[in-house]
Amino acid sequence: MKKLLYVCTIALLAVILSACGSKSTSGETPEEIVIGYFPNINHVAGMVAEEKNFYEETLPDGTEVSYKYFPDGSSFMTAIETGEIHGGLVGPGPAMNHFTNGAEINILAAGSTGGTVIMARKDSGITSPEDIKGKTFISPRVGCTHDVQFETLMMREFGMKSDRLNGDMKHVTGKPATYAQQFANGKVDVATVPEPWASYIEEEGYGDVLIDTKNVAYGETLPAAVFVTSSNLVKNESELVQKLVDGHMKATEFIQENPDESKRIAINKIKDITDQELSRSVIDSAWERITFTYEINPDYLQMFANSSFDLEFLKEQPDLEGLVDKSFIE
Repeated sequence: MKKLLYVCTIALLAVILSACGSKSTSGETPEEIVIGYFPNINHVAGMVAEEKNFYEETLPDGTEVSYKYFPDGSSFMTAIETGEIHGGLVGPGPAMNHFTNGAEINILAAGSTGGTVIMARKDSGITSPEDIKGKTFISPRVGCTHDVQFETLMMREFGMKSDRLNGDMKHVTGKPATYAQQFANGKVDVATVPEPWASYIEEEGYGDVLIDTKNVAYGETLPAAVFVTSSNLVKNESELVQKLVDGHMKATEFIQENPDESKRIAINKIKDITDQELSRSVIDSAWERITFTYEINPDYLQMFANSSFDLEFLKEQPDLEGLVDKSFIE
């Protein structure tokens, strides 16, 4: 019943927004396309596409493309489901969680893999994962990709759970760009951090790497960002969706072939969005922990979703059949 109510509510919102002109169901490309992403290094494909006008190149002439920036996956997914944005990059956690709760969405491609780092506050006394017991950790949202990666590792390898599961790790949430200040104020002890904020914390001396990307759960295999759109667009406006995916693939290939220019774009866009200017050395460090690719393996997503269930972020054993549609990148 709850799932049905959820679907009906989202459908009603979509109808309302459609009536306001925010979504086209006519088979013609809307006059304005809105793309969303986060100010994280995992989302550089969005930054590069915006800077280089790649969506304008793949969409029909005259199509206006605008961008919305999101602090977390929940707000991004709501924007997808209500038609506020047409597509963009989000962590796999929010996409899977919303899909299993009835959201009609599709993952069409990856954006990157890697990039999650577990940082310990300087002078926190934490020198090993075992020291986290009784401490406070921060993630962008409850049940987000980085949260699941951290909690999966701690539960499986060290037998620790968050206070949400009556465990002995206190969990708080906040924007990754604020983690350095949270460390400086002594408000949190550990952070599960998306790049470039881990490298920034490390360079500025606020914290140290406790668990690097390769040792975090699904650290080098799980897509750190995925390209998502609504199933409605996939079903009814497949040509538009192909053009969007083409723009995303062009941006990804540009990053692979032009890392130096892509890093410059990332530095400038992150400053524009967050008002924080990151050094080239921070970006270089973050880049080493990330692979930029649009290729995606649904098996890794299913394993990650199973972990979300084990951590009780999902109420039922997840079945991601139908979530990933690779036809637009093949």
